[in-house]
Amino acid sequence: MANAAPPVPQTRRYPEVVLTVFGVYSVILGLFMLFAPGTFFDTLGAFGTRNDHYILDNASFELPLGLMMLAALKWPRWRVPALAFATAHWALHSLSHLIDTNHVAGNWVGWLEAAGLVLTTVLLAIALRISMSDENFNVEAGEP
Repeated sequence: MANAAPPVPQTRRYPEVVLTVFGVYSVILGLFMLFAPGTFFDTLGAFGTRNDHYILDNASFELPLGLMMLAALKWPRWRVPALAFATAHWALHSLSHLIDTNHVAGNWVGWLEAAGLVLTTVLLAIALRISMSDENFNVEAGEP
């Protein structure tokens, strides 16, 4: 047992969990928008007037974002860029929901969605920070 590698600290697994959860979520959300834009609008996107073109445009963004996050699980060098991009996306999405809380189901739903987006932005930012710290540690240790 003396030669066994030390266990990976729990916090170091956090980015992998975040990449998995958010990657799967983004892929599912992108597919939902792509294949059922009307249902997507009726259940999640009921802000303003329905526009299938914009919903499909968002699907064409959300789906590759999820795939990139899942790819970062296989290719660790992708983790910092993938998490940075996802964090920026969620931060801007949060801002959009903080500016416009007029959900068709009521203003409180808009505020609830905004709060959820802010929370998820924080979770992504924490994963990004941990991944940046790990990457800096590996560079200082002389690893490629």
